[in-house]
Amino acid sequence: MYTINDMPPPLDPRIVEALSQVETATVGHWRLMGFVDPTIQSILRPARRVVGTAVTVAIPSSDSTLLHHAVGLARPGDFLVVDRLGDDRHACWGGGVTVAAKAAGVVGAVVDGPCTDTEEIDASSFALWARGVSPITTRLHDLGGGLNVPVSCGVVAVMPGDVILADASGVLALPRADALVIAERALAIQQRSVDREAAIAGGAKLGELSGASAKVLAKA
Repeated sequence: MYTINDMPPPLDPRIVEALSQVETATVGHWRLMGFVDPTIQSILRPARRVVGTAVTVAIPSSDSTLLHHAVGLARPGDFLVVDRLGDDRHACWGGGVTVAAKAAGVVGAVVDGPCTDTEEIDASSFALWARGVSPITTRLHDLGGGLNVPVSCGVVAVMPGDVILADASGVLALPRADALVIAERALAIQQRSVDREAAIAGGAKLGELSGASAKVLAKA
């Protein structure tokens, strides 16, 4: 059986513009939720930063029937989030899916499992995150699955329509209602980092600027 729900609305362009300037690691300075397991890494080298609308897909074991269907429904600006329902042996994403996703305007994808055809992924410059590589691929076994349903990806709950921010440091899923506030806070932190680095280049000490040295000396 298949569960097929409506495609989520596209993101507000303001969210995309703001988060496109944000590093996932900056958000990690204060936020703990929404970060996928760090063993899920960018396959594309060097990684690119992308922001997109979460289109969720849950597919079982050796079957990728629903993923092929989902790619055909994808729109420019979408980011596919693929829950493999515990399978870590079969690669559901390879060269063919990459070509189809890129043609549809998909900005990126994350697979909670392995991929294959990494040379083709690199050649296409497609932003993909996965749990490594496997030569054993999925088939069209027609076993069922869910499209635009709540999924678990890298032990993170992702809802269809969430905002996905992904870069060299990892993948972050955010509720869209929180995205602009998070982006504004992250951009302020990044500006402070730029100012601090300039001060250090001018001779200031990191520990003095961060307050770490005062803490150490108070207990020395």
